[in-house]
Amino acid sequence: MTEHTENQQEGRIVQINIEEQMKTAYIDYSMSVIVGRALPDVRDGLKPVHRRVLFGMNELGNHSNKPYKKSARVVGEVMGKYHPHGDASIYDTIVRLAQPWSMRYPMVDGQGNFGSVDGDMPAAMRYTEIRLQKIAEAMLEDIDKETVDFTNNFDDTLEEPTVLPTRIPNLLVNGASGIAVGMATNIMPHNLGEVVDGAIAYVDNRDITIDELVKHVKAPDFPTGGIIYGFEGVKQGFETGRGRVVVRGKITSETGKNGREKLVIYELPYQINKAVLHQKIAQLVNDKIIEGISDVRDESDREGMRLVIDLKREAISSVIINQLFKYSELQTSYGINNVALVKGRPRILNLKDMIAEFIDFRHEVVVRRTKFDLRKAEEKAHILAGYLIALDHLDQVIALIRAAATPEIAKDGLMTEFGLSEIQSKAILELRLQRLTGMERDKIRAEYDDIMKLIAYLKEVLGDESLRMKIIKEELEEVKKKYGDERKTEIQYLASEMRIEDIIAEEDVVITISHLGYIKRTSAYDYRQQKRGGRGAIGGKTRDEDYIEHLFVASTHHTMLFFTEKGRCYWLKVYEIPDGEKSGKGRAIQNMIQLPADDKIRAIIDIKDLSDKDFINNHYIVLCTKKGIIKKTMVEEFSRPRQNGVNAITINEGDQLLEARLTTGDSQIMMAIQSGRAIRFPEATVRDTGRGAIGVRGIEVDSDNDEVVGMVCVNKDDEQKTILVVSEKGFGKRTNIEEYRITNRGGKGVKTINITEKTGNLIAILDVEEKQDLMITCKSGITIRMAVADIREAGRATQGVRLIRLDDSDEIAAVARLDEQEEEAETEEGAEGTEGADTSTAANDSNTTAENNDAAENTTSESAE
Repeated sequence: MTEHTENQQEGRIVQINIEEQMKTAYIDYSMSVIVGRALPDVRDGLKPVHRRVLFGMNELGNHSNKPYKKSARVVGEVMGKYHPHGDASIYDTIVRLAQPWSMRYPMVDGQGNFGSVDGDMPAAMRYTEIRLQKIAEAMLEDIDKETVDFTNNFDDTLEEPTVLPTRIPNLLVNGASGIAVGMATNIMPHNLGEVVDGAIAYVDNRDITIDELVKHVKAPDFPTGGIIYGFEGVKQGFETGRGRVVVRGKITSETGKNGREKLVIYELPYQINKAVLHQKIAQLVNDKIIEGISDVRDESDREGMRLVIDLKREAISSVIINQLFKYSELQTSYGINNVALVKGRPRILNLKDMIAEFIDFRHEVVVRRTKFDLRKAEEKAHILAGYLIALDHLDQVIALIRAAATPEIAKDGLMTEFGLSEIQSKAILELRLQRLTGMERDKIRAEYDDIMKLIAYLKEVLGDESLRMKIIKEELEEVKKKYGDERKTEIQYLASEMRIEDIIAEEDVVITISHLGYIKRTSAYDYRQQKRGGRGAIGGKTRDEDYIEHLFVASTHHTMLFFTEKGRCYWLKVYEIPDGEKSGKGRAIQNMIQLPADDKIRAIIDIKDLSDKDFINNHYIVLCTKKGIIKKTMVEEFSRPRQNGVNAITINEGDQLLEARLTTGDSQIMMAIQSGRAIRFPEATVRDTGRGAIGVRGIEVDSDNDEVVGMVCVNKDDEQKTILVVSEKGFGKRTNIEEYRITNRGGKGVKTINITEKTGNLIAILDVEEKQDLMITCKSGITIRMAVADIREAGRATQGVRLIRLDDSDEIAAVARLDEQEEEAETEEGAEGTEGADTSTAANDSNTTAENNDAAENTTSESAE
């Protein structure tokens, strides 16, 4: 008997692996928590408990235009019908939905004590009363039109929605936070108007980038206001779904009646307890971590929050504020972790993903609602069509009904006699006699006509996606108009994040650098065009021993690369160069870049965008020295600015860097020396090397007294260009580039200008076009601007024509070109009158050269010894 019993018991025992059983059980539990408790649905942004509360209130008729109901009544309704959990969890949900400091847009309208920002507990649910907010009703709109799927509740006696057919993009608007098993979510709240604008922009352009969306959805917007400090973490959250947002409270300084300064905190970071912050500040004062505070008190009232900090006389308010940010919760960071359920599965979502999922859901809702409305309209039209048939044969219908013994016989008779359906026949039998009056008969006909128009429109909507998208946009705009408000949280960019280019107007400016190292920028409008031989205008006031050495044009948004005579390279944004008057001295360049006292700027290159990978990997910087050395390095080597600069070329003893040019790699290089010789050779004969290399010989320099004065880089297809040479005494000419034959690199070259005592040594060589202007600066500070077309072409062995009349003691210091001649400028011959007289009307600004990738069209400085 015992054995038999044992055998029976053994037969009921199932051998299982405890490890597998625990895995299965824990996975089931974790999925239940993930899907059924902790994570919001991407479509309506709600967790099951929130959805059940709002649906339960809607089923109760607890709407915004009806009287309040006791919270306990709603809790009981939700718990008994949809959410079989503790009443505390349901009431806590209701309380949070009603707190304006917890929800950016509260969903529940509460009456009574629902807690406070100090962390006070709400009153018990038997004391408080609630009803739906209007915005919550927008989330429930059309729920009775089969727009969403319903599922059985926990005991299969009722049905509840799996999602609400929301018109509000609630996931982004109110955010969500929750801890599941193995994952968590923390989605920040945003401004409704901004999110709607972003959603509409997405509808208009499905390929919209996140950078474009950020123009609409600027940043999180917290119900308690505050200041978002730094945008990089927010942008990362928008782009990847994970990021970090730092929020500061708002604090201001006031002066009390006793004349002492006090700080007032009037907005807190999101979810920060004011009472706890008050205690924390007091503790910091007691522990002497923050000194300079004499008292802390809470003066908050119905008018708003006011946490007052009295300062001691010697305290510096800005220091105290920074200490509060550092040591207290007045500055708090939040981790962005956008995890939500997409088709029942948890997924990390970026900004575009969340908006796209919402729009796709709204599209589904509009389609299902339209199908429902169409079905109902067709059913109604079917009955009205039956009415019209009956009205057209009214006497026969009445006679048939009167002759029928029962309603069933009358119904069958109507179906047989007039070809009506069973539904139409029943409707006719139920028709009230008053509908048979003349006026009512006209109403039925008008109603039938209207409903046929509606059916046609609904079918058009179902057949045209663009029309559905138009409906979605109109409904979103209506939501924004009804419920949108101003942003509460300010955005404060860090200095490292600010794109100053966005707030500085892009314009062309003339940059001048003097012989002693003073730099300034001036609007190109300040310089006007004169004829060849004019007297010129003052381009900068300098000390007696100083003169303008570099003069060139660039855009305020570009980056300047400064090359020094010792071979170093430094970076500076054009807008960082101080603005000055045309006649002003400028600012010492040592104050702008960390330039040693024994070094000086020799060449400048204007780069439009150092982050453009395609540009920097396909362009080169060609450097030349006074002793004829030439070197080529890829721009990419100079694309990472360093505050202390970098080595661009290794300079031999007794030599100096003279010039730098931007090239495409296939230019023709020309170098000229003081004694009047020039050489032309292909750039390809100079291989590119790293920044630290020495370089190779470009032209032979005979004597110690001779040296290179300039370098030109011209592309093969620049046939319209000519070579301009200028001498110290103001003589110059243009010569066709083909007159300079191509030779081997490192040779002596050919004559480029006939040097005499009258002309002085060669001072500059440039490649120019007739549409360009020339700017000539003298050591005395005089500047003249003339059209290149006014300088006639001549053979390379001639001495040229006089470009500018100089005093006996004066010499030309620098020559630069402007890329477009101003066509509208009215010019006159230079006057013999007062020095600096401007004899022409204002000319149009020239365009910056860095817009072009062509090496020959990039503005660089023209320097002279």
